[in-house]
Amino acid sequence: MKTKDPLEGITLEKLLTILVEKYGWEYLGDRVRINCFLSNPSVKSSLTFLRRTPWARAKVEEVFLDYLAEEKRLGFK
Repeated sequence: MKTKDPLEGITLEKLLTILVEKYGWEYLGDRVRINCFLSNPSVKSSLTFLRRTPWARAKVEEVFLDYLAEEKRLGFK
């Protein structure tokens, strides 16, 4: 039996771009306290850091899963 991973097929760049468009850098910096979200944030610098830092990537993925759950709850997906 195959389970569907909600992150399957979503690149880290796409995930981060969606979160920035939906919530903005300030919100992300509040949820995940890392400098690349708090000081001169950019997708490029954030991707570099997140690819090298598994704990930070896991926290960002958690924020994205919360986003997906909220979208589903509101009936958008």
